[in-house]
Amino acid sequence: MLYYKIKKIFIFSFISLFILLHTQPVLAQEIKQEPEPPRMPEPSPAPEPIRSPKSEPIPTPFPEETESEKVKRLTEENNKLKEKNSNLETKITELNDSIKNLREIIMEQIKVIMNLVSKLKMVTLDKSISSINNF
Repeated sequence: MLYYKIKKIFIFSFISLFILLHTQPVLAQEIKQEPEPPRMPEPSPAPEPIRSPKSEPIPTPFPEETESEKVKRLTEENNKLKEKNSNLETKITELNDSIKNLREIIMEQIKVIMNLVSKLKMVTLDKSISSINNF
């Protein structure tokens, strides 16, 4: 037991002596150093000036259009839009008709299915009653 205490004391004193001897030169080195003067920054090149974009005049959409030409152009555009609108209306009516037809078909199929379900119930009920009567 005494041996372990002596060993611990010896190791502790050796480590502390090493730390003390090692830190003194380091501290001395830090104190002896003189700071260097800061470096002069190199001059940066002057930036190129930002040039404004060349602006071009905006052309008029219909240069030198007379009133009669304008009326003619607008009438043609109106006729084209009316034609597109009528085409859309016919497509919409066709789709509505097909939806009505499909709805009628679905309703008929539901009626057939319900009829089959009721027949199945009757058949199973009849079989169960007949099996009870047979006992």
